[in-house]
Amino acid sequence: MGTTESEAVGRMKLGSEGLEVSTQGLGCMSMSSFYGHPKPEHEMIEVIRHAINSGVTFLDTSDVYGPHTNEILIGKALKGGMREKVELATKCGVNFENGKMNIVGDPTYIRACCEGSLKRLGVDYIDLYYLHRIDTTRPIEVAVGELKKLVEEGKIKYIGLSEASASTIRRAHAVHPLTAVQLEWSMWIRDAEEDVIPTCRELGIGIVVYSPLAKGFLSSGAKVVDYMSETDFRKSIPMFQPENLEHNHKLFERVKDMATRKGCTTSQLALAWVHHQGSNVCPIPGTTQIHNLEQNIGALAVKLTAEEMAELDEIASLVKGDRYGPEMATWRHEETPSLSSWKVDA
Repeated sequence: MGTTESEAVGRMKLGSEGLEVSTQGLGCMSMSSFYGHPKPEHEMIEVIRHAINSGVTFLDTSDVYGPHTNEILIGKALKGGMREKVELATKCGVNFENGKMNIVGDPTYIRACCEGSLKRLGVDYIDLYYLHRIDTTRPIEVAVGELKKLVEEGKIKYIGLSEASASTIRRAHAVHPLTAVQLEWSMWIRDAEEDVIPTCRELGIGIVVYSPLAKGFLSSGAKVVDYMSETDFRKSIPMFQPENLEHNHKLFERVKDMATRKGCTTSQLALAWVHHQGSNVCPIPGTTQIHNLEQNIGALAVKLTAEEMAELDEIASLVKGDRYGPEMATWRHEETPSLSSWKVDA
């Protein structure tokens, strides 16, 4: 008998608090926002359900995707008995006003966001609830304290942080054990490897990897820019700027050569690289097409030798351009006040 897609995907323990997810997840953001215009709802529901039926049951969204429309989309896709088959992750703490990104870790706001997400998703609880970004005006203990209350009330099961520094992760974990930290990581994007990733491993926290294909560069090379609409936020990313694009495309061609030798696509090779980082790592590649979804699942069958991993690392060391511009909040600049000093000033 052949192996079914769901068997090919498999299951993994994410973190040490008891959450089990599919070994590859589905990032749903691009279905509704940030990568250009929203895609047709009925087509995206088909993609989501195909993923679930194929064993990709770990779905990732946020209240800021749309905003709100991505959660509504997933809620519709889960109707008819699908809820029990999935591990549902969403996020709170970010909104946009007049094009400006606001990060809010106020407990009242977090609670209101959670209630809103539950309604839009049409569920009684959220499996994994993240702070999408870290509010630097308040101690991290304040926000995580509210998330802890939501766990105790049964509205969320597990807690996560997204784009958090090692020190923030430690402080948050001391308030309530974290199940996962979501971060950008790919063979080309490596800034979390020095401190953040080792900290997660030390504390038994799962690592959820977004943009494992370097926002599409590791799928299509420089051609990915040709497919971007005027509203695609990737147009502003340094890696995709003209002064870096040609250089990075030459590196992509080297990755493509290896993929050809191995009989797989560059996307599969890039995802396989992430899967080879350890049993506590779960990538959540996003897609809006069933063909690409199935190709992503196929990456689980790609095996890499130590020599091949070293070759890919050498190529990656030459990449030019950062993953975000200076205006985007990431773990690099999100330290929060100490709890003692904040109480004195409050």
